[in-house]
Amino acid sequence: MQLDLYKGLGLKPEDTRRYDIPLVGFDRKTVIPKGIIILAVQTGNELVEVDFIVFDAYSPYTVILARPWPHEIGEISSTLHMKVKYLTKERVKELLGCQTMVRQCMVAVVRHQARQVNPPSPGLAS
Repeated sequence: MQLDLYKGLGLKPEDTRRYDIPLVGFDRKTVIPKGIIILAVQTGNELVEVDFIVFDAYSPYTVILARPWPHEIGEISSTLHMKVKYLTKERVKELLGCQTMVRQCMVAVVRHQARQVNPPSPGLAS
């Protein structure tokens, strides 16, 4: 969870637990998380508690899930199909991704990397 979102939700440092396992981004930069927080998330008709890693770094993603939740629910994910399937007491459930959102994230990453390589000149509008 990006620090901006964390603050925007009105969460406070005392709401987090220590979590200092480094995250390595797609750009190979390492970020030390600010902590981890457990929040309730609605998935279909179910309310589940999910661990979110809190970090202060540029990312086109709003959240990064810690591993225990996907493993706990026995999820099977497919990035190709942008789906997550998991077993409940009644049946197999499915969470679907959004192609538009994936495209927006990819464009954001490419633009951010381009700005890192070719920063705008001072005095020029960007």
